[in-house]
Amino acid sequence: MDESATARIVLASTSPRRRDLLAQAGYTFEIVAPEVDESAFSPTAGTPAQHAEMLALAKARSVAPHHRDAIVIGADTLVDFDGWVIGKARDAEEAEAITRKLFSRPHKVITGLALVRLSDGREVVGSDVTVVVPRPMTDAQIATHIAGGSWAGKAGAYAIQEDGDEFVERIEGSLTNVMGLPMEYLERQLDGFRR
Repeated sequence: MDESATARIVLASTSPRRRDLLAQAGYTFEIVAPEVDESAFSPTAGTPAQHAEMLALAKARSVAPHHRDAIVIGADTLVDFDGWVIGKARDAEEAEAITRKLFSRPHKVITGLALVRLSDGREVVGSDVTVVVPRPMTDAQIATHIAGGSWAGKAGAYAIQEDGDEFVERIEGSLTNVMGLPMEYLERQLDGFRR
C-alpha cells in the first residue's frame, strides 16, 4: 500500500453524503464536527468560489489542532445563481423561493475543498464547479418537493442523489461535486498533497 492508502484522514464534516462518498471510494477516515460560525463569513466578500473555499478552510482549520498528524478535509458546498450565493434554506418558504429561482435556468454548484495537516504546515485550498441544467418544474412538482422535506440541510434546497432524475436535465462536470464532495478533484488534491 502506498502512502495515499495509509495516511490518516479526518473529515471535518457531519454531512452523511460526504461521509458516504468518502467511504464508497475506499478511504478509511474519522469524522469530526467542525466548529465554525458560517454566518460570520459574508457571501459578498469575494466570488462564490472564494466564499466556499474560505468556509472549507475554516472548517478544516477548526479540526486540525486536535489531529496534527492527519490530513484534515474541510468542504463547503453552495450554489451560484448568476453570482448570488445560495446555501441551505432556513425554512420551507425560503426553500420554495430558492427552488423556483434555481429551476428556471442553469446554475453552478461549487464545492470549496481544503486539506490541512499541521504537523508539516501543509494547506491546499481550491474548489470544483459543476453546471446544473434543470428541467422546468410545475407548481405541483415544487409543492411536492417542498412537502417531502428532502430540501432540508442541502445547498440550493435539493439533493441530486435523491431527486435529480426528476429535476435535472443534465450536469456539466462532477456529479459527486453536486452531492457535496467532488471525489475526482479530492483524489487529485490528496495525491498532490503527499508529494
